Amino acid sequence: MAGEPMVVVGIGMVSPVGLSLPETAASARARIARLREIEWRDRRFEPFIVGAVPDDGLAELEPKLQVLNLQYREARMLRLAHVALEEVLKPLAGNNIVLPLLLGLPEHHTTKPIDAKGFLAKLAHQAKLRLDPALSVAAPKGRAAGLMAFRRAGAMLESGEAEFVLVGGVDSLIDLYVLGTLDMQGRIRNEVNSDGFSPGEGAAFMLLTRASTASKQNLKPLAHVLGCAFGFEAGHLYAEEPYLGEGLAATFASLFAETPPPKPIGCVYCSFNGERYWGKEFGVARLRQSDKFAPDHQMEHPAECFGDLGAAHGPALVALAVHGIHQGYRREPCLVYASSDYGDRAALLLGKPS
Repeated sequence: MAGEPMVVVGIGMVSPVGLSLPETAASARARIARLREIEWRDRRFEPFIVGAVPDDGLAELEPKLQVLNLQYREARMLRLAHVALEEVLKPLAGNNIVLPLLLGLPEHHTTKPIDAKGFLAKLAHQAKLRLDPALSVAAPKGRAAGLMAFRRAGAMLESGEAEFVLVGGVDSLIDLYVLGTLDMQGRIRNEVNSDGFSPGEGAAFMLLTRASTASKQNLKPLAHVLGCAFGFEAGHLYAEEPYLGEGLAATFASLFAETPPPKPIGCVYCSFNGERYWGKEFGVARLRQSDKFAPDHQMEHPAECFGDLGAAHGPALVALAVHGIHQGYRREPCLVYASSDYGDRAALLLGKPS
């Protein structure tokens, strides 16, 4: 990215395999899966198998929100985000800063779509956040949304609009209407459908700032955001156009043209979720940029552990990649990318802080 380096100084995450980033990272690294049957049943009257966060690990909904009679999914998402936000904001403990939040929300709606602006206001109340309403945005763009927001965050930091920016995503696919719709489309993994995914839920957030601000505030950078790019796949899952994998290939090309990797990419965190559809696009993009990858680069797809986290999935991948780089068990530079069902594609390049 042009200008002063953007760095990650805080991370928060909650997932079916951990109520914090360290817990989730340890489980994902050990390939521990936590998928279970629930009471809700699919069209064959078999229980859905999902990745669910333990209810007793979540904060209760605030009393003022309880009386609003929120949809189950929205209430669940507020509670999930609350846990992850408490963790990500620890570096700013005692610092009463007003923060912009760039938030990824679901692209698959339940019976009533979540109002993005209203959700931000409810989240601020639930988590006791001081959000900047003029600079905060929630976008219903699915897995790629949180990664797409990094470019806007970099511009905000570079221009001085904000000293710190929160970027993240939250989702719960464990909603009866959503599950039923995806099941009718043949997308849910079960005993008779191996070409499907396990629905999950979670939240992940990153606290971003410039390297100089981190230094002045005595904050330790966890990773350096080298670059980011996003694109669009015309032949997406729900499109009539042919699926050629051009969207991700163009996204990689744009990223590497603007930010050539300082050395061959050592690790890739991808949003594979178990559906065969997603393999083709990476194959196309990888072949066209083969010189950018180390021959023995690692491939990480943690959906095998906790399922598909929807709009939280992209930010969750970034969180895990940053943890791996910071702790030294993942090689850098690390490429993180996420693909949304309705065509959005986004990618980040992460390195060790200088």
